[in-house]
Amino acid sequence: MQKVLLLGAMFAAGAVGAADVITYEAFGAVGDGKADDQAAIVAAHAAANEKGLPVRAGDGKTYYIGGGDAVAVVKTDVDFGTAKFVIDDRNLKNLRKPIFRIVSDARPFAVKGVKTLARGQAKLDVSLPGDCLLIAVNDKVRRYIRYGRNQNNGVAQREVFLAGRDGTVDPRAPIVWDFDVITSLTAHPTDARTLVVKGGEFTTIANQAVSKYSYHARNFHVERSNVRLEGVRHFVTGELDHGAPYGGFFSIQNCANVTVTNCLFTAHRTYSTIGAAGLPVSMGSYDLSVGTAVNVSFIGCRQTTDINDRRYWGLLGSNYCKNLLYDDCEFSRFDAHMGVANATIRNSKLGHMGINAIGFGTFLVENSTVFGSSFFNLRSDYGSTWEGEFIVRNCTFVPANGRTATGQLVNGSYSGKHDFGYVCHMPRRIVFDGLRIDDSHHPEKNYEGPWIFAAFNAQNKGPDYVEDYPYHVTEEVVLKNVTTASGKPVNLSPNAWMFRNVKIVR
Repeated sequence: MQKVLLLGAMFAAGAVGAADVITYEAFGAVGDGKADDQAAIVAAHAAANEKGLPVRAGDGKTYYIGGGDAVAVVKTDVDFGTAKFVIDDRNLKNLRKPIFRIVSDARPFAVKGVKTLARGQAKLDVSLPGDCLLIAVNDKVRRYIRYGRNQNNGVAQREVFLAGRDGTVDPRAPIVWDFDVITSLTAHPTDARTLVVKGGEFTTIANQAVSKYSYHARNFHVERSNVRLEGVRHFVTGELDHGAPYGGFFSIQNCANVTVTNCLFTAHRTYSTIGAAGLPVSMGSYDLSVGTAVNVSFIGCRQTTDINDRRYWGLLGSNYCKNLLYDDCEFSRFDAHMGVANATIRNSKLGHMGINAIGFGTFLVENSTVFGSSFFNLRSDYGSTWEGEFIVRNCTFVPANGRTATGQLVNGSYSGKHDFGYVCHMPRRIVFDGLRIDDSHHPEKNYEGPWIFAAFNAQNKGPDYVEDYPYHVTEEVVLKNVTTASGKPVNLSPNAWMFRNVKIVR
């Protein structure tokens, strides 16, 4: 450590290098895969930030990062090249601290004078220093009151959107909640320059902690707008029959316009724990996490584990996002927990956990293959709600990855007995234009063909049923060029009463 500090002081004084790039070796990194290089990495990025210079890792080096809690703050471009990094999570000082924190020099600030917001509002009566990501909170209202084994009391109402210097709201990420009261409104200025982080092979030696909801970070935490992450590869080794979950090797939070291209990720083992209801639950662990973010794209990305290997949890989880994109990706799933407004999947393959969504706007899927038990799964723990429409074009659906199963295009469940903090909707309109359903491995007995809708509410079978909380059922389904391998027709639902008023356009 003294050597790192000495070298850092020499660099600051101009004694180390007149080069236009910062290296880890200039701050004492060994890169032999044995010596702990974390302090040198942290010091190198601090110097790069001070001088506005990019950082370049040593090709052929292997940097070992032990269990320390120091964080490398990244404000300049980084090229990891062919370097390798070993992140050892077996003995940690602080499991919440990231390895790299990508931030802006522009600090967030509170916006004064805005008392309310209206859904679809086009402009705020404010003057901003430039384009900003705005996060509004009303802690007087609870949303996403979760139901089931991981039940909770919900979270404060939250909204994320982009606004220009004159307060004009970007219409591509519209306001979706009404705010009678705003308890906080925070502006995060968006950087004009795109920061680029590329290359590198990172291997996490997995933690060996107790299997409970103590989410580990030890990651890239991105909280700066206009960032491109490209060619980064992440592997996981050392997983046991138990372990604590991870909150994403890339954790993208409170920012906008982030693109992840040609990266490789690894799904984590699925573990079991006891949920909030006191019952066993499967515990999620992520390699990608996105929260309170707008315009986040994953392009040309893959995972090392088989997307249909059920031993591994889904790769991505997201909350409070707008405009998420998969393009040319092969992941085990897409998942929007506490809401996404507008999502697109194209030219991709989704594995055994399929497409899980709660949210608003348009969900578009094009030229893709889905191997889940359903094409879309509306998460029942958040009310199986999507206020908008689903559009599917030129896709293939392989129910349960070819295992014997009766597939359904839209799955969910709604009892009408729980208050989720909002009125729940099914997509108003659903379009399947060009869909091949490979149901060749259907059940041998009594198979009548796949369903458009799952039962959703098996109790809702007749006119005497009364819901405590209303549920808006789909109005129209368009089926165009939809075929099945079995030759069987696509049927409405095992709960014909609930969907009796749906208009089917074939």
